[in-house]
Amino acid sequence: MQKRFVFFRSPFLLTLAFCLLLSALSFPGCKFNPDYQEQGQQYLQGEWLQDTSALQKQLVTATAYRLKFSCDSFFVSMNSFSKAVAGADTCIKNGHWAEFAKGIYQQKHDTLILKGLFCNPNFSYKVEGGCFRYGNYQEAFKVKKQTDSIVRFAPLASVLPFNARLIKRNTCIPKPL
Repeated sequence: MQKRFVFFRSPFLLTLAFCLLLSALSFPGCKFNPDYQEQGQQYLQGEWLQDTSALQKQLVTATAYRLKFSCDSFFVSMNSFSKAVAGADTCIKNGHWAEFAKGIYQQKHDTLILKGLFCNPNFSYKVEGGCFRYGNYQEAFKVKKQTDSIVRFAPLASVLPFNARLIKRNTCIPKPL
């Protein structure tokens, strides 16, 4: 008499196979994170400096951006000033202060979405307390490439768009995560 291997006669194996099939059908969008960072937008690769306009110089409070894009990652420096500083403040030095953030970005149609965390100038993450903002950083811009070296950024949380000019081009070389 020849013995046949029958996989599904065991109740345990039948239950295990059913659970595996159910989990595969329930989570079809699940996948492992990539081993390397993604390419990002080719036209953004490099360092960009905001051009200040005459209007911005007339404002009471304004922020100037310096953005660096490397593959799918960003680092932003926000240099702010205010002519309306009331009283002594150890954080605001003569009406000037800087904040920094780093993270990843993605572009959907004409909208550039930056998501990351506030950090120190040396890229270390900023801890709670101290001066200014900490924790999550998220900002979105409508972007329009004007030329190879000028991009128009229109912050969705502000009414003043600005141009940024390319000061240093770089090439994306994806790094391991």
